[in-house]
Amino acid sequence: MKVSTVIIFIAAFVALALAVPAVQAIDPPSVTITDYTVSPSVLLPDSQGTITITVKNTASTSSISEKSGQLSTDVYALVKTTDTSVNIENVQLEGNGIKVVSDKFARVGAIGPGQSLTFKFTIESPHASGMYYPEVWIDTTGGKSTRYPIPVNVNTALGIQKTAILIMDSTLTGSQNPGDEIPVTILVTNSGQMMADDVTLKIENVTSMVAPKNTDLYHLGMIPAGEQRSVNLVLLSDKKMNAGLVKIPVSLRYNGMDGSAQTQFSNIDILFKGKAELGFVTVDTSPSRLTEGTPFDLTVRIENTGTGEAKQVSATIDLPVEGKKEAFIGKIKPGNDAPAIFLLEGAKAGTIPYTITIKYTDDMGEHTMTRQMNLRVPPTDNSGLLLFGLIVLVLIAFLGYRYWYLPKVNGDGKFSWERKS
Repeated sequence: MKVSTVIIFIAAFVALALAVPAVQAIDPPSVTITDYTVSPSVLLPDSQGTITITVKNTASTSSISEKSGQLSTDVYALVKTTDTSVNIENVQLEGNGIKVVSDKFARVGAIGPGQSLTFKFTIESPHASGMYYPEVWIDTTGGKSTRYPIPVNVNTALGIQKTAILIMDSTLTGSQNPGDEIPVTILVTNSGQMMADDVTLKIENVTSMVAPKNTDLYHLGMIPAGEQRSVNLVLLSDKKMNAGLVKIPVSLRYNGMDGSAQTQFSNIDILFKGKAELGFVTVDTSPSRLTEGTPFDLTVRIENTGTGEAKQVSATIDLPVEGKKEAFIGKIKPGNDAPAIFLLEGAKAGTIPYTITIKYTDDMGEHTMTRQMNLRVPPTDNSGLLLFGLIVLVLIAFLGYRYWYLPKVNGDGKFSWERKS
């Protein structure tokens, strides 16, 4: 093989390696509470205090790396790294026996990999002494939520012992349509300092509207401190349920190191959006039997068989005739129908193809649907006029024969049988 050929082959190989980027994606980021402070550490009954939490994007190296131009096993000519952030929708504190004075933090915004944010809540203790566990709720974009209980000591001498603290994250994709199957991934993390034993997760308050497709109870076993377990389940939703936010209660039960039974509660948040499904019921004309050149009304009845309300419904037709060819209907609720009426001038005879276009909006966005139709217009029936004209011609011929031709030929204008008699 010639040296020039070898050089060309090597150059082509290097160019191909440089042209094809290697993309390396690390697990998507999430948030957790890395630290919290209750001040004062022991609250008196009916007194105020604060809870300060630190929220961190746990994926400190969450990024997408695009590598191109591999020079050796681990060396590339170009490495482009893009950090992936988490967008926090809101952070709020649920009292669970403690009165929360502060409002929730809404529309917090993005938090980058490895970054932390601090939030402070003002609380008011109840009259009764004891241990209380208000819960921090963090919702992020993409349907993922985090629940974190924080122990608050109200006038007890017990000190806060090291315990297991279970955090439940639920992830589902965007909004859901009533009637759909909803895949859900639940991640249970032990953020405490002790092991949680015999952990079970149960979907509470199962109804006919939203219920697990299979079982409502999952056994996760032992979760050591700092570790996590995941559960994949599918929820069934009823097509008749209303759109909106639905909270599915979930309980976590486990045994602590001392054998005591513990229970924590959380939720799976599902945002249902109504989806309208429009269809054509009937297409009628008035009069029902058309005639060429005669004005008529075209009525298209539209039905909503979906789960959401169709809004701003309008219909247009492209018939090649003069008249009102656009109709605004407004709203059509699920299970109802409404007419679109077009007032048209006369059409020519024949079979005329045309298109009906329906535009509407629902919770999912804007939609357009079309349907090809045909309008049959029979030709004008002139048989009656022809018969009348024929009768007139026969009458004219008879009168001409009797009162013009016979008098001219016979002189007296009489028929032959009249003359014989």
